[in-house]
Formats: sequence, structure tokens, C-alpha cells
Amino acid sequence: MPIYYPDILEQKTEPRTFAYGDKDVMLYALGIGMGRDPMDERELPFVYEKGLKVVPTAATVLAAGARRAAAQAAQQKPGHRVSELNRVMVVHGEQKVELHKPLPASGSFTAHSRTVGAYDKGKDKGAVVVNETVWTDEAGEKIATLTGSTFARGDGGFGGPSEGAPEPHEVPARKPDLSVPFETRPDQALIYRLNGDRNPLHSDPEFAKRAGFPRPILHGLCTYGITCRAVLQEIVDYDADRILSHQARFSAPVFPGDVVTVDFWKDGEVVSFEARVLDRGATVIKNGKTVLGSM
Repeated sequence: MPIYYPDILEQKTEPRTFAYGDKDVMLYALGIGMGRDPMDERELPFVYEKGLKVVPTAATVLAAGARRAAAQAAQQKPGHRVSELNRVMVVHGEQKVELHKPLPASGSFTAHSRTVGAYDKGKDKGAVVVNETVWTDEAGEKIATLTGSTFARGDGGFGGPSEGAPEPHEVPARKPDLSVPFETRPDQALIYRLNGDRNPLHSDPEFAKRAGFPRPILHGLCTYGITCRAVLQEIVDYDADRILSHQARFSAPVFPGDVVTVDFWKDGEVVSFEARVLDRGATVIKNGKTVLGSM
């Protein structure tokens, strides 16, 4: 089915309640490579229930079940034309996590999701669709806002605006202030997929070959989480509460076992970043921006 405009801007899901616990928090941290050295007392609090800390980008997976259930329970206004993307032709474009409060190690929350933008790049050029999910706690207060864009390669030409999509953050033109390598594990995708995304592209060699890859690729959101881990390690001394938001654009795949080098530019409370796999000459994350502060 095509994109119907402007109906898609009224598209939303029913609010869904979800819960997570310490196991989910620790699994996410392990999935982005934390805890490889069990004697590292700086990372241990993210993978051990004693004094457990939460990686801010864990918000991208902790409500995964709620998002799937909500998609099935969507109810729209009478006469609303429901837009559906060609799922075979979609890729994750950008992701942002904004925290209004520090993520607790466990709890029950409600997720409210809606489409906030749809931009037509042309019949043969695809479309960009922007969705937003807001978490609220049991008191109705905002905890987190997740904003993600999808590049729908097969859904252009629907008649919507071609301009007005959010502009990506521009990293400084100067040389990076800091560059740090992070080695991914050969089995990284097999661990990360246990957070909820079991797309066989990340686990099945034959499926990956049919999709045009020589072997399974790492989840884009895992690479995104690695960049947040990099900020925790190199910029804020593992003080997760200092990260108010973390956003990036996905530009190329990572293969499990790759060494991902994260480049940083520090300008006060704004940290710009990009990520590269030097062995392949590939920039895998672009336009990264972390806003720091305290909550």
C-alpha cells in the first residue's frame, strides 16, 4: 500500500504499557560490547545488578515489545487512509534519543507513537518518514522521546512536500579532537539480536547473501549504541545521567568483528561524532551529536 498524504500525519498507535527489568538493561549493555573485561570497574555497573546503571540508548530496545503490539492495535479516525511502507525497501535513516529523566534500571511505562513527518523525494527517489515515540511513567511524566527517520526507497511519488525534513547535524570542519577504536566481536550481532530485533539479516549467512551482503551485518542500532558507549567512556567518565540526548545518521553497515573508530569534536556541552571502519574506508555513522548536562 502507498503513503497517503496528509493522512499519514494523523497516523498514530494506541498507547501501550510495557515494563523492563535489570536483565534487559544488562543484556543491552552486553550487546553493545560492554563488560568484555569483567575486571573493569567502570563498565561493571552497566552489566551487574549491584548499583546497576543504564546506557541512555537502551531506550531504543527496552520498549520494542510495546512498539510491535501498538502497531497491531492502531486505531485511526473514520475515513483515515492507512499508509504502509514497502518493508522490503526501507532502511533506518536517523535515530535520536532524548532523555527527560535518567532511565531507571526497571519500571513500567507507557509508549505513545505517531508519525510526525513525511517527505517525498520523487517517484524513483523514495520518501523519508519521521516517527516519534514518547515514554511516560506511571505518574504521566515524560521519561524519554525517541525520534527516528525511515528512508523508504520504494514509496516516493506520493505527493507530499519535498522539503522541510529535519536537517542533519553538521560536525565541525576541523580535525577530530579525539579518535578512539572499539573492536566489535564476531558474535556481536548474535548477542545484540536477543534485545528483540531478530531480522535474519543479522544472523543467517544465506539470507545476508540474498540481501547483497557477503555475511550478516551488525544492527545499525547496535553501532549507534557503541557510539553512546564511546561517549560514556571518553567524555563523561561513565556518568550516564550527563547525556541528555544522543542522535546520529546511519551511512554504511558494520560487519561483526570490524573495528569501529569513533571521532569526537568537543564544543562545550555539545559533542559531535562520526564513526569509521578504517580497514574498509567506510564511514558508518555520520552527523552525530550528543548534548550533555545534568538531570
